This record gives sequence, C-alpha cells and structure tokens, in this order.
Amino acid sequence: MRSLTVARETCERFHPGLLTALEEIPLMTREAPDSPVVELYRRHGGPGLLVPASYGGRAAGPLDAVRVQRAIASCSPSLGVATTMHHFTVAMLFRLAEAAERLTPAQLKVLTSVAADGLLLASGWAEGRTDQNILAPAVVAERSTAGYRVNGSKKPCSLSRSMDVLTASVMVRDADGTSGLALMLIPATSPGIETRPFWATPILAAAQSDEVRLTDVEVPEDLVIRSTPEAHDRLDDLQTAGFSWFELLATSAYTGAASALVAQVLAAGRGSAHDRAALAVRMDAAVGLVEGTARALADGLDGDAAVAAVLTARYATQDLLTATVDQAVEMLGGMAFIRSPETAHLASSVRALAFHPPSRTSVAAELAEYFAGGPLRLS
Repeated sequence: MRSLTVARETCERFHPGLLTALEEIPLMTREAPDSPVVELYRRHGGPGLLVPASYGGRAAGPLDAVRVQRAIASCSPSLGVATTMHHFTVAMLFRLAEAAERLTPAQLKVLTSVAADGLLLASGWAEGRTDQNILAPAVVAERSTAGYRVNGSKKPCSLSRSMDVLTASVMVRDADGTSGLALMLIPATSPGIETRPFWATPILAAAQSDEVRLTDVEVPEDLVIRSTPEAHDRLDDLQTAGFSWFELLATSAYTGAASALVAQVLAAGRGSAHDRAALAVRMDAAVGLVEGTARALADGLDGDAAVAAVLTARYATQDLLTATVDQAVEMLGGMAFIRSPETAHLASSVRALAFHPPSRTSVAAELAEYFAGGPLRLS
C-alpha cells in the first residue's frame, strides 16, 4: 500500500531498524501486556522524535510525526497509542519551557535526557475521560515546605510501567493572587506513586494503560516549569498546540492500525479489483485528511482554526476508518477471522479511537457555533 510504504520510509529515516525489530515478534506477542515493544521503541530513539534539535532530538514536524506514528501503529497499535501520549506531552513540555523565564538544573536535566537517554513521559492530565478537555488537570497540587504535595489518580495512564517521568498540569496560584499554568515533572520512582491494574481488555494491552495513583507525592519547586507573568497571554496558544498534537497523533495511530488490515487485503488480492480500489480510496482519504491537517499546522495554522481542523480530521477519519475496517474484515473472509486472532484484534483496536476525548456529543454545540461563524469555545 503506497501511503503505508511512505509512512514506513519516514519511520525508517527517524528510527532505523525499529519496524524490522517489531515485525520479528508475532503480532499477538507485540500486543500482549508483557510485550517488549516499548523498550524496543526506547532503544531505537523513539522518545526523541519531537524533541527540538537544541536538546538533542530529531525535531520532527507534524507531517513526519503523523507518518511515523502511522507506520508504528500498523505494526503495533498499542505502541502507536502509548507513544502518542509521550509525544503530546513532549510537545507541551518544550513549548512551556520556551515560555519559562529560566529553567533550573533539574528541569534542564529532564529535558536533555528525553532524547539522550530515552526518557519516556507519561501524562497525568485528563485524557481518558471522553467528555473532558484532555488538558484539564487530573491531580491536585498543594503548596508544601519542599514545593508541592500532589494527590490524585490517572486511569488509564499509558506507559504506566515504563515511564521515567509522570507529567501533570496544574494551575498554580501565587501569594499576590495571580495564577498560571505549571507543568510538574514527577520522577516515576518518587515515594507515593503506585501503579495498580486497570486495563482488563486484551485490546491495546501493550500500551500499559493501568492506573497511576499519587498519594502525598512531594514535588520540589525545581521540577515545576512555570510560564512567566509576561507569557500568561500565551497559555491559550500553548494549550491549543498540545490539544492539536494529541488529536492529530492519536488519529494517525488508529489510521495505522486500519492500514495494516487494508494492506493485507491488497497483498492477498482479496475481492474484485473494484472492491479493492474502493477500499484503498477510503483508506487514503483518511490518510489525506490527517496529513493535510498536519501540513496546515506546519504552515502556521493556529488558534480556533487549528482546533477546528484537527477535530474535523479526527471525526471524519473516525467515520472513514469504521467503514474501511468493516469492509476489509469482510474481504479478508471468515477463515482469516476464524483461524487467527490478528484480524479481530486489529479491527477492535481501531474502534478505540472513538473513546478518546473529546467525544463528538461533548463538543457538538461548540463546533456547530464555530462552523456557523462564531468563536470556538471548548471547555
């Protein structure tokens, strides 16, 4: 499949040998709870994909990033989903670091270690609740003598067993009454952090999406990145960027899982030429939506227009993938479904895109108002 070949070539350019290493492992082993795919990803330089070059990363732009995610997810949907959370967090982390007045040595060590040492960042933000903004805090932070005391729970929390740092967004209020967005960098080995079983389905099990519970976790002041008072007016821009990265990368990951099924149909010559062409057209329409939006973001699309664009791409792609997967499974045939769990596993994995926030119903009124000419107000 040509579009998947392009994605694989892009992935090979950024992470040489990763796809080969993944494909040496049977799919159901790749997708199992004890899968080695996350560590393979770390060893092939995956964590540094979006890290700026000044911090030793690959500085991938939106188009390359969505292609890499699509290629990875075509081999391991779990890895595609899990690493989306890392990359979305990295994008926000470095954007907030740019807005900070200065970085402490502890903060600099984390930032430089993401690419250099393969640090994996898990998200303590609100993703996982379909009716909520993904950037809403999932934890509560209170001032303490050492910095902040954090309590809360994130479930599901992808990369829960492999994370090196748990990030959490909080609104910090100062003594003068002003407040601003802060990003806490919480070492995964901190006392008070506990991982509990949560993910019960075998679908996307290798994403390690269990519960991470924080009980009186102390976070020192020097591991809290804050914007300067002068940058407070940039907070909306920062959150828009983070939201856009999340929606775009998540959609691309599920597009990759669907691409794997379509590639099987084309390789096996299943069905008539007319049906195969129709299937491929629908699949490439989804790819085009995601890549077109990525190009727009790279060209500077921002604000309400950027959020509307990524949501449009996400929901339209979601519909296309549902129809594509149904047709691909039917064309692969009953024996493929009966004799191997791979077909059902890939098809079920794609369905999970619908569970990521925001749900369509939760933003329907806001999008309708925007398309009618009003502002876009997402809570």
